[in-house]
Amino acid sequence: MILVMGGIFFVSHQPGSEIQLPQFPGSDKLAHAVAYAVLAGSVLFGLPPSAGRFRRDLVFLFVLCSLYGMTDEIHQYFVPQRSADPLDWLADSLGAGVFLLAWALCQPSRSARAASRAK
Repeated sequence: MILVMGGIFFVSHQPGSEIQLPQFPGSDKLAHAVAYAVLAGSVLFGLPPSAGRFRRDLVFLFVLCSLYGMTDEIHQYFVPQRSADPLDWLADSLGAGVFLLAWALCQPSRSARAASRAK
């Protein structure tokens, strides 16, 4: 989790002229979404599981990743040839949110977990 956050900070601190992205529309937003999906996964798997607070934990993780994205955009405002872009923050938040939602949907329901424990 700390390594991913550090990697995002490092890339964000590079002047805009030094960052090479594939040249297709939206490539920068896709890069943001993927980076923050990776961040959400690293935070999710880096924290100990909690009993009975599944939804609250996912909301907390989403807010944490989104706030980190916001601070990253503020940080970029002070980096040469970079800017703070609210759409980048939206892409960050969407990347984290999509990952967490997909992970949540892949988890067994409470009734399925209870049925497997009853066997």
